Amino acid sequence: MQAFNVLTGVTAPLPAANVDTDVIMPKQFLKGIDRNGLDRGVFFDLRFLADGSPDPAFILNQPGWQNAKFLLVGPNFGCGSSREHAVWGLKQLGIRALIGTTFAGIFFDNCQRNGVLTVQLSPEQWQQVAQEVTLAGSNEITVDLPQQKIVLHSGKLTDFAIDELSKLSLLNGLDAVGNTLRYSDDIHQFQQSHLQKNPWLA
Repeated sequence: MQAFNVLTGVTAPLPAANVDTDVIMPKQFLKGIDRNGLDRGVFFDLRFLADGSPDPAFILNQPGWQNAKFLLVGPNFGCGSSREHAVWGLKQLGIRALIGTTFAGIFFDNCQRNGVLTVQLSPEQWQQVAQEVTLAGSNEITVDLPQQKIVLHSGKLTDFAIDELSKLSLLNGLDAVGNTLRYSDDIHQFQQSHLQKNPWLA
């Protein structure tokens, strides 16, 4: 899993509430046997016109917000079905963090397990970020995970909270298996001790 430390990049505002996983990754992109090409599916019905060309009205197609690393999202982002493809696609598109007030639970967990940072702010903090990133001239921010701060273009700082396990996992690029393997010596010692006490299990 790709580690997250301190990243600077453009933030694109997507303030609509209740954006579900079918909007993030439409069902027709769930048919593949691998994860390849999921970046094209992200917000497909919003990003592209009927003829397949980019919709110039969509924020990620506009010059000031192309190649955004972060999204400022509305409340309850990622609701709906529990398709992990939505997170895989966002990551392939280059999105490294989502900044919002609330996220759907399963989607939130999928983000943490796949290297996408979810930053939860109060509505007041969210508005402060929105005031800057909705303008192309001030939409570049820095997300500092070690210090748990967002540095806005103006220099203003916004603190955010994150649980220690998620922070450790993101900083070190560890998924659930990687986190478990940190305790491989302890696991091996337990196995040996358990088999010595219960030899019939071997």
